[in-house]
Amino acid sequence: QVQLVESGGGLVQAGGSLRLSCAASGLPSGNYDMGWFRQAPEEEREFVASINWSGDTTYYADSVKGRFTISRDNHKNTIYLQMNSLKPENTPIYSCDTEDINTKEDYWGQGTQVTVSS
Repeated sequence: QVQLVESGGGLVQAGGSLRLSCAASGLPSGNYDMGWFRQAPEEEREFVASINWSGDTTYYADSVKGRFTISRDNHKNTIYLQMNSLKPENTPIYSCDTEDINTKEDYWGQGTQVTVSS
């Protein structure tokens, strides 16, 4: 059974930092790109950041460039999202996604809530 479990969300003041983690287990054999998305109530889910299977290529939404950093530890099947200089608008649920680079099969976690107080 495939599971992606996010953690690290919570309440933080504007300008503060949080580090999210997403641990994957039960994935079929393969190489997986992984990423973070976020979705606020009544809004569409939006891309935040992604990292390729080997960890040497990353992409970021313009809104988080310079403030967020995505990384991964393949030994632990875990990705991280270091979020600095958080803004009050960054209050959605953050979810991680993983996609097999060959089959394009993808899996999603349940998400973790991030609330930034002004």
